[in-house]
Amino acid sequence: MRATALALGLMLLSCAVSARAETPQVDYLLQCQGCHRADGGDTPGSVPPLRNFVGRFLTVPGGREYLIRVPGSAQSPLDDAELAAVLNWMIERFGPAEVSAAFTPFTAEEVMRVRTPPLTDVADARSDLVGRMAAPPLSAD
Repeated sequence: MRATALALGLMLLSCAVSARAETPQVDYLLQCQGCHRADGGDTPGSVPPLRNFVGRFLTVPGGREYLIRVPGSAQSPLDDAELAAVLNWMIERFGPAEVSAAFTPFTAEEVMRVRTPPLTDVADARSDLVGRMAAPPLSAD
């Protein structure tokens, strides 16, 4: 009887652990697609697209931090490792053309260090970053 109770307890514990072991894609679908859509598309007038664009944030200083600190990321229920995995999945899925060969994946440590405080003026921060993406590089002269 005691062995049966112990086995049942271990089985319930393993179910609880495996229930949270979602893939980054599933976490994206559960936490992000409501605004960014399953295909990374936009919500006209309110949410910009990820598809064919999100990787460009990695090309400007502050872009990595922006992706971590936007409220949907910073305030999501995902832990730091899960958020890092979702960000990496998003870059691979929606922004591969913009990612340089030197892309360094997000880590749980980076997310933990940068995540708070969340951005409060997302539109201005995004506008600034997008403007710097379009700016020509400064000459070394």
